[in-house]
Amino acid sequence: MGSRGVIFKSCTCDIDGRPGRRRNRTCSRLTERGHGSWQFDCQVRDIRGRSTQVRRGGFPSQAAATRARDGVLEQSLERFTGQHWTLERWLRYWLTTRTSIRPTTLRVYTQHVEQYLIPHLGKLRLAEITVRHLTAMFADLAKQTTRTGKPLAPATLHRIQATLRGALNAAIRNDLITDNPARRVELPGRSSPHPIVWTSERVEQWQQHGTREKVAVWTAHHLATFPNRVAADRLYALWWLVALRGLRRGEAVGLRWCDVDLQHGTATIVQQITCAGRRMYVGPPKSAASRRVIALDRHTAQVLREHARRQRLERLAAGRGWQGTGYVFTRPDGRPLHPNYVTHRFCRLRSTTDLPPVRLHDLRHGAASLAHQAGADLKTVQDQLGHASIVLTADTYTSVLPESQRRATAATAELVVTAARDVRKQIKKRRNEYGDHGARSATLRAPERPANRETAGQANASRPNRPRKGKSAKKHATSNHRPHRTDRTRKRAGQRVGRQGLEP
Repeated sequence: MGSRGVIFKSCTCDIDGRPGRRRNRTCSRLTERGHGSWQFDCQVRDIRGRSTQVRRGGFPSQAAATRARDGVLEQSLERFTGQHWTLERWLRYWLTTRTSIRPTTLRVYTQHVEQYLIPHLGKLRLAEITVRHLTAMFADLAKQTTRTGKPLAPATLHRIQATLRGALNAAIRNDLITDNPARRVELPGRSSPHPIVWTSERVEQWQQHGTREKVAVWTAHHLATFPNRVAADRLYALWWLVALRGLRRGEAVGLRWCDVDLQHGTATIVQQITCAGRRMYVGPPKSAASRRVIALDRHTAQVLREHARRQRLERLAAGRGWQGTGYVFTRPDGRPLHPNYVTHRFCRLRSTTDLPPVRLHDLRHGAASLAHQAGADLKTVQDQLGHASIVLTADTYTSVLPESQRRATAATAELVVTAARDVRKQIKKRRNEYGDHGARSATLRAPERPANRETAGQANASRPNRPRKGKSAKKHATSNHRPHRTDRTRKRAGQRVGRQGLEP
């Protein structure tokens, strides 16, 4: 095969006595006019530099096949890849290029690609994908169920869409396609659950019927009860630190002694431990704002000192088997804790108490709300939690305990009551000065000044005539003359005054 490929004629005649076997280029009737069709076969390189064989047929003439072959060979590498690569091939190539993301994020992307996107859209070519294909896929996904028998949540569908949107955006940046249909797919709305507080009424409802909210937070009384129940646990300091200072799970298990200053009462969050399956990864915090310094009160510092003494005893007991990793919270042999182990251990400890159920991450919600209830402003709470936006802090975490809303409601009601009291005093004062008419009128209006010359003339006409002097007085007395206007002049004056909004 040459660099330009080959052009040949073939047919679909079956070999005698062997159904399903085609003669193709060996048919003796190919020399007949109108028998068979023309095809071309060539090789084109893709964006990775690898050769891809392209064969197309069904052309009525050799010239038509030649033009089609030349069109394929003249395409750029990017355009050829977009028209010939399937979505399955592109998604797997795209995953190999995602080297700067967290391992946990890559694991989620891989799950979406292998479990949802490739089974539904993997055979389609990149340039062929439309909104109609994506809408049908998400409709099928909405009917699927998870391992627990529940349908896929709207949040899961949105995350799958985000993965596909990111892959197609990468294809656009590489000039493989010109449009991203994943941006125009409409999905059911997702609602972020807001945490609710475990009031006595909700606790009674949970005890009787077992109903509970997805995200719930302990009250200050519950939070004070839990440490007393688990005071003997070797990770007591971890539960206290998460519940009081709002650390994330990965930030707590990734905290090192070199990042803690008990003398000055500070702890610096510079790293976290995450997991993808059983493997653990040490990396930076969740965002740039999560790299922060948190304050430690005296009681929290004392709790950490007690934990340090307990860890020294464990190191002596382990002997040579101790691994000096430098972490604050470790296994009995000094190795760092697995984040999932911390979650499971908290659930077991919580089940041994009669407290209402909460998740480990719900302690973070409660820490934010309790800090706000204690008088900390939103900016302080934002810095404590390591949020990049104060909107997330205000909308999610401080909506749990209603104390701030009660204070705002009381201040608003006091403002209205004070205003009503002032109105009553004003009405009483006017009643004493002007009687009932003054009490009913809100204000006393001053007489309006004349707006123009005509109204001024009417105002002067209402005044008594002043005695005239000189010749004018003599003429007035002899002729018995009185100033007046004709009907026509009076009518015109009335129209002008009426246009200005006054009575004629």
